[in-house]
Amino acid sequence: MNIATQAAQIGLEWDTRTGAVTVPIYQTATFRHPGLGQSTGYDYSRSGNPTRQALEEGIARLDGGARGFAYASGMAAITNLLYLFGKGDHLVVTEDLYGGTCRLFDQLFSRFGLSFSYVDTSDAAAVREAIRPETKALFVESLTNPLLKVADIEALSALCREKGLLHIVDNTFLTPYLLRPLELGADITVYSATKYLAGHNDTVAGLAVVKDPRLAERVYFHQNSVGAILGPQDSWLTIRGMKTLSVRLDRQEANARRIAAWLATHPGVRRVYYPGLSEHPGHDLLARQARGFGAMVAFEVTERPLVERLLLKTKVLSFAESLGGVESLITFPEGQTHADIPVEVRRRLGINEVLLRLSVGIEDADDLIADLTQAFEA
Repeated sequence: MNIATQAAQIGLEWDTRTGAVTVPIYQTATFRHPGLGQSTGYDYSRSGNPTRQALEEGIARLDGGARGFAYASGMAAITNLLYLFGKGDHLVVTEDLYGGTCRLFDQLFSRFGLSFSYVDTSDAAAVREAIRPETKALFVESLTNPLLKVADIEALSALCREKGLLHIVDNTFLTPYLLRPLELGADITVYSATKYLAGHNDTVAGLAVVKDPRLAERVYFHQNSVGAILGPQDSWLTIRGMKTLSVRLDRQEANARRIAAWLATHPGVRRVYYPGLSEHPGHDLLARQARGFGAMVAFEVTERPLVERLLLKTKVLSFAESLGGVESLITFPEGQTHADIPVEVRRRLGINEVLLRLSVGIEDADDLIADLTQAFEA
């Protein structure tokens, strides 16, 4: 079935007793056993809960993996995957990662003997050069945050197979609706499901999908042992959101294309980052590997005073962190999402004092452009 159909059908088969078309919220910590040495398949909700399982099976189908895992946040999902590695192991990672991921790597897991090299993962040659004898994995954002560089997932997956590395892809910005990294050779996908998958800015969640069944068993051992699982209520909210993933992203991307094209002609804008624009360096690659370009747009304004004006004068766009919901948001990466990255690194990457990021929602595009127009002119 088409992925849009698969998403809409998540959880439909679960309640065979009543025929409910949405999976029930199994708000329980524990489960009765039918007899001594017998189990219904559920014992304790940390180890498995029917509502969470419906979500985990649903994301595994959408991504084409052996098994899915649901966590309390996207950061919890990434943390759980890092337990696959041990002291002395090295990972090559995308250089312009989400700031929270950098914080996790550099300020927490580096204390336990893991090391990380930050490279431009849109450059496969640079990735190859960064691999060491102790390298165990490549961690890539399929579309980087906030500069929207495009990684060649297929080429990088081939390199990982050649070198015997795990290939982990953070596919939050594109979701399996637009890009399926496991089909391109990756081993694991990870998502902040708070964003496009849940899609309504009303829950925090993380998801991971593993392609190999044996590796999935190791990931489940860590999920159950550490216990940073997603609760049944939030699992249900995430399923509810995923059912409309295709229609939301279609509308959001159409809006983003219009806004990016409009920004590219505005005299107050000096540069636009959006892979749907033909002049974007990753446009052709993403057109080959994905079914769309997403709905994130970054742009640089011509002078610093415009930053505060756009953040505070927009009325339809909300000045807020996060992304991927039905409401459009505007963010200042240097002072918000990437503040934990050292300033000299931010400057080298291009995360500067005039860069803004839009998460384009499902509102009418004309209203969004009118809102930006009045803010520029305020």
